[in-house]
Amino acid sequence: MRLAGQSPLLTIGVLADTHVPDRMRELHPQVMPLFRAAGVSHILHAGDVCHPDVITALESIAPVSAVRGNRDWLLPHLPLAQMLEFGGVNVALMHGHGNFRRYLRDKLTFIFRRYNVLSYLKLLTTSLPAAQVVIYGHTHHPELLWQGGKLLFNPGSASHGIFPHRPPMMGLLHIYAHCQFGAEFVMLEGYRAKRRSWLPVPTYSPIIAPAEKKD
Repeated sequence: MRLAGQSPLLTIGVLADTHVPDRMRELHPQVMPLFRAAGVSHILHAGDVCHPDVITALESIAPVSAVRGNRDWLLPHLPLAQMLEFGGVNVALMHGHGNFRRYLRDKLTFIFRRYNVLSYLKLLTTSLPAAQVVIYGHTHHPELLWQGGKLLFNPGSASHGIFPHRPPMMGLLHIYAHCQFGAEFVMLEGYRAKRRSWLPVPTYSPIIAPAEKKD
């Protein structure tokens, strides 16, 4: 969701649920090159970082703001939520799991009733009421929707998504003049996950048989 005919003043990298090393041994190989290519000035990590080395790696590209997810046992110093400001736009950053009681309730709901974004809306829209944009993770479901005048943006999981036929994902938040903003998903392609490692997906060039010579 870019604004047609406008160039952003700032581009912010957004990712969540990297799960290194509990689910994958390292970041997806395309995360760093794609953030560099986008020229991000800041990176937001919406939780389930899982190891401080992930933040250290991302900081080689741009300053990083991160929040604590339900699996961030090695990062107890991270806040559960942050309010940030970019180009006059108030951005809330959170994982989206709430307290333990809520996390357990949502887990049971997912198991028996499957995923429903509506069950997360109250937490996302009321936790930091001054936010114009709410960045969150936790569900591994990419979402980009407006609710109560706020843009809610879940970039999906940068380690593996919910749907096996979709690649992992991250996102970009664009800040424009006059406090306008938009966001977009970025697919992490070219690799597949196997036994917690990223393996290149082979590409094949078509083989064209030479034309038959005529006597």
